[in-house]
Amino acid sequence: MDVARIEIHLTPRAGVDAFDRFGPDGVLRARVRAAPVEGAANDALLRLVARTLDVPRTSVRLVGGAQSRRKLVEVEGLTTDQARAGLAPEAPGIRPSASR
Repeated sequence: MDVARIEIHLTPRAGVDAFDRFGPDGVLRARVRAAPVEGAANDALLRLVARTLDVPRTSVRLVGGAQSRRKLVEVEGLTTDQARAGLAPEAPGIRPSASR
């Protein structure tokens, strides 16, 4: 079975649960409303990943960075390329970083 691994930089206490963009370092930027208290922000991130990729929440787990802003998330049933493509933001109002 395929297992995707995605690095995510998480900003808790944001105004919205959303993915921003992949940075030049290849790390996905994400925001969640939840505070980083008793794992609430981590849980919100995992729910956001599952919802965005349309996979069961049980297929998504945090494997690194529980106490850090930089997280390592695994998604069972998808390749890393499939997960990255599914998490790439294309929603209105969310702009990728400008190229110069």
